[in-house]
Amino acid sequence: MKITVVGTGYVGLVTGACLAEMGNHVLCLDVDTDKIAALRQGVIPIYEPNLEDMVRRNAAAQRLEFTTDTDRAVAHGTLQFIAVGTPPDEDGSADLRHVIAAAEAIGARMTDYKVVIDKSTVPVGTAERVREVVAAALARRGVAVDFAVVSNPEFLKEGAAVNDFMRPDRVVIGADDERAVLLMRALYSPYVRNRDRVLVM
Repeated sequence: MKITVVGTGYVGLVTGACLAEMGNHVLCLDVDTDKIAALRQGVIPIYEPNLEDMVRRNAAAQRLEFTTDTDRAVAHGTLQFIAVGTPPDEDGSADLRHVIAAAEAIGARMTDYKVVIDKSTVPVGTAERVREVVAAALARRGVAVDFAVVSNPEFLKEGAAVNDFMRPDRVVIGADDERAVLLMRALYSPYVRNRDRVLVM
């Protein structure tokens, strides 16, 4: 499956590497040119057990790639994971600027069906906001392209993130689009052998 991961921080890099490990073709996008250059050289900006080996192995197999080219990233994946940072705002709430910017970038470029997946830590209601942003970007272009928005929160513990992703206790999928749910179930089926642990809400 072709997958784009927007953001190469803690969540994005772990997500991208673990998805590539199961044979998916993953393209990770970041605006930080230095970080992307380092990742292409196999230099990992964070320490997480087993992550460096996984990144290097999958990059060598060309299942995991890194880019700053937004056009290429949006064109690449049917599944578009938004895994950007959401630092606390002045009032303590999550700062969604990067999430919204990612959604706008997808809507401004997509030409075929996309599943836009909120992987970042975001408050309730963000999926609807993302849906509105993508729809508005499409409307400005004067095009009608089908898309779905999915909430797929991460449950990764620092120091055990790779293991948590590869052997999840549960996978939570929030969606109202049947095609998107089927794609997400197919994506996670190698990780979750017990279907009861895939929670669709």
